[in-house]
Amino acid sequence: MIGSLRHRLILEAPTQMPDGGGGATISWSEQATVWADIRARRGGERDQADRPDARLQLQVRIRYRRDVSTAMRLRDGTRVFNILSLFDEDGRERFLTCVCEEGGVS
Repeated sequence: MIGSLRHRLILEAPTQMPDGGGGATISWSEQATVWADIRARRGGERDQADRPDARLQLQVRIRYRRDVSTAMRLRDGTRVFNILSLFDEDGRERFLTCVCEEGGVS
């Protein structure tokens, strides 16, 4: 199992920064570097603002961490994986499986 964690990903958390006009912009700050196993689950395309919007759903398995939430994302270079849900497969806090979506607005 450990040998399958061959992708090095950056775990990022959102930070809201005031934009000076009463709103805020979201920037992403690096929280940790993690090793992961990435497997495609399914892909699809839908129209978004009259343009096709391709999305790929992935299953990303990392070593268990208590500080990961669905507000975070994982990044591999320019590829961004938004975390949709996460779970501890066997309840033993060894691995954390993140269901992620790549594509669309990040």
